[in-house]
Amino acid sequence: MDIRKSTGGVVAIYAGFFLVCILVAVTGGIANSYGLASWYPSLVKPSFNPPNWLFGPVWTVLYGMIAVAGARYVLSPAREKEPTLALYTAQLALNAAWSWVFFYGQAIGAAIAVVVALWLAIAATIGFGWNKDRLASLLLIPYLAWVSFATLLNVAIWRLNS
Repeated sequence: MDIRKSTGGVVAIYAGFFLVCILVAVTGGIANSYGLASWYPSLVKPSFNPPNWLFGPVWTVLYGMIAVAGARYVLSPAREKEPTLALYTAQLALNAAWSWVFFYGQAIGAAIAVVVALWLAIAATIGFGWNKDRLASLLLIPYLAWVSFATLLNVAIWRLNS
């Protein structure tokens, strides 16, 4: 029996992706807690730096969209989904890694390399996934936009604090 064709299987796949995204968010949050208390507030930030309270709601929505996209890629009847799923997995790993490099490691320059790799992985996931599940790829576009902004912000913070 194909788990993707049973209601319970579909629910399990979506739940699994939501759980993974929650774990990535929690992992990043742990890393963030090391730098948010004293280090990050002491940095010079650009005028377009959003208030800290905005990051939580934005990431909550984005992680929900990322989870739905991942489940849709898996559930897609398309063939040869492995490259898309490998890229999807890579972007999640890079997403979690960025917080550890930036906030825990306080390595602003190295975080730029991670966020650029993250951007490339998201863009590649969208591209490879486009013919597998177009809606899933569309769901990742706001994430790519936010990571584009985060890249600009990361570079600006690096320049202002180097």
